[in-house]
Amino acid sequence: MLAAQLILDQGIHVEGINFYTGFCVEGHTHAIRKKDRNKAKRNDALWVAEQLGIKLHIIDVIEEYKAVLLNPKHGYGANMNPCLDCKCFMVKKAQEWMAENDFDFIITGEVLGQRPMSQRRDTMQIVVRDTDPHERLLRPLCAQRLTETVPETEGWVDRKRLLGLTGRSRKPQIKLAENYGFNDYSQPAGGCCFLTDKAYSSKLIDMWTARNDRNYELDDIMLLKVGRHLRPKPHFKLIVGREEGENRFLEGYRKQFTYLRPTSHAGALALLDGTAQNKDEIELAARLCARFSQGKQAAIVSIAVKELGKEEYTLDVSPLKANDIPEDWYL
Repeated sequence: MLAAQLILDQGIHVEGINFYTGFCVEGHTHAIRKKDRNKAKRNDALWVAEQLGIKLHIIDVIEEYKAVLLNPKHGYGANMNPCLDCKCFMVKKAQEWMAENDFDFIITGEVLGQRPMSQRRDTMQIVVRDTDPHERLLRPLCAQRLTETVPETEGWVDRKRLLGLTGRSRKPQIKLAENYGFNDYSQPAGGCCFLTDKAYSSKLIDMWTARNDRNYELDDIMLLKVGRHLRPKPHFKLIVGREEGENRFLEGYRKQFTYLRPTSHAGALALLDGTAQNKDEIELAARLCARFSQGKQAAIVSIAVKELGKEEYTLDVSPLKANDIPEDWYL
């Protein structure tokens, strides 16, 4: 918001680009889970564009992004986040869009020293080296601490009206937002990508390991965001809804997975991802499903089971107790 407003203040036409990778946080779990119900249900990029009064172009890069995630040239951050490669990819895509739509330069909201992987001086220079041969990437919030770019040397923008912010603190940005009258914005120090989350990254690695295949589809990465994931066997796991919203979401996948649901007690829907190889493994899945129902203290819970290609049937099982579930089953 701030970078765009600084350029708008100079009378320059600005349009926004939002790249959708499938790993974005906003609009998924916030829209599903009850605990997030009070949070604004909005696409932040669309909302920001509306506040600024600019057009926004949302570009689906799910398929192209696979190469970035699976083979990052510059490696991963603390989890499965290929931040530097991601930045290079998005700037390069923006360069392509700029050329195709007759725009002159690109701006980002980066601040020198703000993020440990992608916004150090050396890594910011890697982005320029790998994506910006014509020096048309401008970072208005910290431009005065960086080498001049073509928009500055050509006089398209007034360098004196750009800023020289640096460091991890967001206080100068918050103050600038107040000056502009921006009183509603995303968490300044937060991230918008599930790949930075340790728990999500662990589930992604587990999925690849179980399948012996590092590919993925959109449904795969959506399901990793929802429910309680348990892997009792190497060849299958359960995805168990934790509340009504997640149960409704998982209902949409019933025709793609074997699913289980309690019928004698209220409880969660569970999807079986993988293949249970015999009746004992189906019963184990049913006992886990019963464990997370309101009948977890009951002697017997009835579980409806619908295996792919088969008629639904009922199993009467004893729920597993908490100490019967090894810690390493939880993903």
